[in-house]
Amino acid sequence: MTASIIFVLLLVLMITGMPISISLGLTVLSFLFFFTSVPIESVALKLFTGIEKFEIMAVPFFILAGNFLTHGGVAKRMIAFATAMVGHLPGGLGLSAVVACSLFAAVSGSSPATVVAIGSILLPAMVKAGYPQRFGAGIVASAGGLGILIPPSIAMVMYAVSTNSSIGALFMAGVIPGLVLASMLMLTTWWIARRNNYPKAKRASWGERWTAFRESVWGLMLIVIVMGGIYSGVFTATEAAAMSAVYAFVIATFIYKDLRLSDLKRVLLSSANLSAMLLYIITNAVLFSYLLTSEQIPQSMSQWMIESGLGPIGFLLVANLLLLLAGNFMEPASIILIFAPILFPIAMSLGIDPVHFGIIMTVNMEIGMITPPVGLNLYVASGISKLGLTDMSKAVGPWLLTMLVFLMIVTYWAPLSLWLPKTLGMM
Repeated sequence: MTASIIFVLLLVLMITGMPISISLGLTVLSFLFFFTSVPIESVALKLFTGIEKFEIMAVPFFILAGNFLTHGGVAKRMIAFATAMVGHLPGGLGLSAVVACSLFAAVSGSSPATVVAIGSILLPAMVKAGYPQRFGAGIVASAGGLGILIPPSIAMVMYAVSTNSSIGALFMAGVIPGLVLASMLMLTTWWIARRNNYPKAKRASWGERWTAFRESVWGLMLIVIVMGGIYSGVFTATEAAAMSAVYAFVIATFIYKDLRLSDLKRVLLSSANLSAMLLYIITNAVLFSYLLTSEQIPQSMSQWMIESGLGPIGFLLVANLLLLLAGNFMEPASIILIFAPILFPIAMSLGIDPVHFGIIMTVNMEIGMITPPVGLNLYVASGISKLGLTDMSKAVGPWLLTMLVFLMIVTYWAPLSLWLPKTLGMM
């Protein structure tokens, strides 16, 4: 009965068009005021103690680093390097888009930023080279989702904060799945391009490839700094985020010189606005998680599932369906912060590894970025390509199917996610 009241309150508030963060907060306040004797004053204390975690500082730093890189010309150098390596294959520019999205995802941590940075440069080039607009838009929108799977990932940080999991282990666990998914997206792109005889670029010489690599190496070094620093123990994931922001500023301003000091205020304000929005969502989600835990809802659901005989395989199938459905209507941060406190305790009671479950949730969020009506990457790619939402939804079809196949693989083959962090001694 208690669970029904809480979720009906949340659903009603969301249906009114109220932002997710405010809906979460009002649900907590309304329930505490009308159905419990808990003093409302305690909410203020929970608001502050709930986000008093050092790990949360990684969120604004990774956002700032991503904005520096987006405005600093790193994307165009990565595109040039990707094109030099794979541009001569069937659908070369499409393959370049996947490779460039993978590289940029590994330094930005943001899916929409990856779509904007890569799509705004590559989409016009693909159309000019003779590729259909829908083909290019579908690739960029889909491959842009790698931004929340390939570390560093803001979505992974939020999952770690919500479940007290290791950010470093999650980052390492995302490396191999990210590379496998990128390979599957490239294979899909190559197959479509070969079947339709799409153009391919002239094969680059090894000298041209070396030049492209040398010009992009400063951006690529950020991957080494973040991942190498975390693995070697030089700094924590939060400290790595701060280092990435400083490094991104230095290379964008003083090495590539594409970011002027006069643009610094605009980039800082943009980062602050996005960070404030995400931190506000996190704050209200912490309140919601506190309410669920205090009312014993996750524990009751876990007990019910165990007693009903729904084992790990059945639970993961139900969790995937629930998360995919939520991805149609909500953005990743909200889904993680609402559903992680509910599903995580159940997964733990069934013996599912917390890091593995984090990767499963992240892949679901990635798919949600390209599913209508609220797929954020669809809207970003639509704005760049000038295609309507219906056309964009059709354009991502082949890659969406590929990602669903990958979701089944990563869900039921845990070593794909866990082998690397275990090998590195992080678990």
